[in-house]
Amino acid sequence: MRRYETPFKTIFRQRIYFLLEVLIIFLGIFLFRIIPDSLRFIIDPAIFEPLQYLLRVVIIITAVPLFLHLATFLMEKQRKKLILKEDISPSKNYLNLFKITKKNFKFQLLYGVLLLFLIFIPLDFFTYFLSPEMLHYQSTVLVFGYNSYFFGNYVIFLSSIIIIPLCVAIYEESLTRGFLANRGSDYFNKMSAVILSSFFFGLGHFGYFFTLPFGLPIMVPTIWFLQTFFVGIILAMVMQRRHWILPGIFAHTLNNVITSHAIWNYLNGKDFSFMTMYVYLPLLIIAIGLFIWQFSRIKESLSIGFKEFKTYFARDKSLKERSSDVLIRIILDFLFGLIIFLIGYFTVF
Repeated sequence: MRRYETPFKTIFRQRIYFLLEVLIIFLGIFLFRIIPDSLRFIIDPAIFEPLQYLLRVVIIITAVPLFLHLATFLMEKQRKKLILKEDISPSKNYLNLFKITKKNFKFQLLYGVLLLFLIFIPLDFFTYFLSPEMLHYQSTVLVFGYNSYFFGNYVIFLSSIIIIPLCVAIYEESLTRGFLANRGSDYFNKMSAVILSSFFFGLGHFGYFFTLPFGLPIMVPTIWFLQTFFVGIILAMVMQRRHWILPGIFAHTLNNVITSHAIWNYLNGKDFSFMTMYVYLPLLIIAIGLFIWQFSRIKESLSIGFKEFKTYFARDKSLKERSSDVLIRIILDFLFGLIIFLIGYFTVF
């Protein structure tokens, strides 16, 4: 007969074993990146930058399922005790997120379009509009990130953002939503996986602050953290509900292209009014049209999303949680999100 375990002990053990699996996958990605990252010293930056991002995509798509398989073998006993549902093949489950069929392609594309126009574009526009310092901060991040394509002519810039934003989106979505949010929901409840992965995603953007010169205000990176944390929650919930990663990649990619244009214009002496007039206002008008056209679908999704989000603050009956356990669970989700970010900061970023 299995010994009774308190809710706190179960909650803590679930996250500890997930953390061990994360450590295996992150170390695997780190090992795969050693040789490609060393190429920066021998290849022209104009060639290396797009190549580096392409290699990162290849690495993430290869390393995650491979080291998930290794983690499954190494942690077989722990998985049997903690995995919440049938866990046949974590690697296959991860790769299935990328599956596109004739039947679901148009729906995945539709969700991607709605995410872009109803979440990304309005959020970015109002962030830039209400916090003009954001463009200056993001351009400073790029300067220190050696993204030379932002400082060339428009042809060089355009050729680079055809490749780089897509690669960034695939890498970030595959790691954050595809692995952390998706795999986390096998170890503990779905909303905990959503919050933990989104906190990691937000911290990943806030982390640029530590690579920049001292003296920059902390408010702007804090706003960027809150923005990406919120977006991460939406993307993770969509991924979990539909088991699709394409919508997030699609919306993330196009938003990166638009944001890159805003930064490029800023670096070339044009203020945000130029982007407002010729880019964001037309896109916001399209967003209003999409909202009206898809209102019933959006209303249904919001209703489901709010119900799922509310469960995060309710007691988990399967664990026999008390009110105090709920608070502990929430604190642990943020704590482990922070720990995973710190591990990722030195391995996968």
